[in-house]
Amino acid sequence: MPYIKQEERTKLYLDIEKLSDKIDSWGQLNYVISMLCLNVLEKDIINYERLNSLIGVLESAKLEQYRKLVSKYEDKKAIENGDIFE
Repeated sequence: MPYIKQEERTKLYLDIEKLSDKIDSWGQLNYVISMLCLNVLEKDIINYERLNSLIGVLESAKLEQYRKLVSKYEDKKAIENGDIFE
């Protein structure tokens, strides 16, 4: 999903870093994500296929955050505090 080639990442990284420095709240992050999606969508005709693809991208990004960040955090806390299923 987010594993694009290094040269593609390099093209985007500085802009992402600058934008990240301006975000001070979860509401602002939501706004930035929403506007970025809208701006990308508006580059072409908005139709079901593109809207469906957008939702797929957002869902995949959500799942990747869960897989790489949340689940590791939860595993660590289960070890520290005891697993609820034991």
